[in-house]
Amino acid sequence: MKIQFLFLLSFLSAISSLTAQENVSGTVKDDAGEPMVGVNIVVQGTTRGTTTDFDGAYSIDADGDDILVFSYIGFNTLEEPVNNRSTIDVILTEGVALDEVQIVGSRSPKRTSTDTAVPVDVIDVAEVTTQSGRIEVNELLQYAAPSFNANKQSGSDGADHIDPATLRGLGPDQTLVLINGKRRHQSSLINIFGTRGRGNTGTDLNAIPAAAIKRIEILRDGASAQYGSDAIAGVINIVLKDRTEGVSGVVSYGAYNTNADVDISDFEADDYGVWNTDGFRLDTERDG
Repeated sequence: MKIQFLFLLSFLSAISSLTAQENVSGTVKDDAGEPMVGVNIVVQGTTRGTTTDFDGAYSIDADGDDILVFSYIGFNTLEEPVNNRSTIDVILTEGVALDEVQIVGSRSPKRTSTDTAVPVDVIDVAEVTTQSGRIEVNELLQYAAPSFNANKQSGSDGADHIDPATLRGLGPDQTLVLINGKRRHQSSLINIFGTRGRGNTGTDLNAIPAAAIKRIEILRDGASAQYGSDAIAGVINIVLKDRTEGVSGVVSYGAYNTNADVDISDFEADDYGVWNTDGFRLDTERDG
């Protein structure tokens, strides 16, 4: 009887040692061998976790068959099985960087959006127009660009025809407007009475049809510094479509928008016509 009891006690002790959690510690470094601070370490399938300290060290309780998940912003997530180890040192590799090249005000070539230390907005006009139904430049910038404001005025001198727009709350004439990188002239209207930008002369953005615009680039703060005092509020660079082999037209009516494209590469007077007419609702996705 005593032998059976001792055997049962030994068996239970073995099971307890298999299921007991052990402390796992180690360090997390990057590709250059530098310690990483603030890396999240979580036991997979649980809410138990910790973070690395200033030396890249960590300590966590885990079972021998658990999996530790190491994650950090900008780096690839790593899953490391414990395999009954008490020390696990790992190296995290950087994630894939964005390769979309964007134009910024630093004049630095091949600068990407992830490297940009200054605010730069690149707005796809066709996408915004399709999603929001806005067809005027002021309206779509109000919808898509932060710190841009433009409201229709009524009963206030010539602002019935030219909507004054502001960037970052500054006057309309403190925003430099470019067309394909070249200065766009200001309007001859001086805003008076109760209009926005009182006493200023801004640029009439609505004079440029949205259908002719490929994208709009907005530079603020440090990105617009090279343009001088004309760009105290920022720079709005309107990039037009570069298509030259055809003629495009857009007709908007209510919630619908119709595009007509005419290919004039082989144009002859007797063959005049519209080869492609595409009608679609602005609040739905286009097929194809």
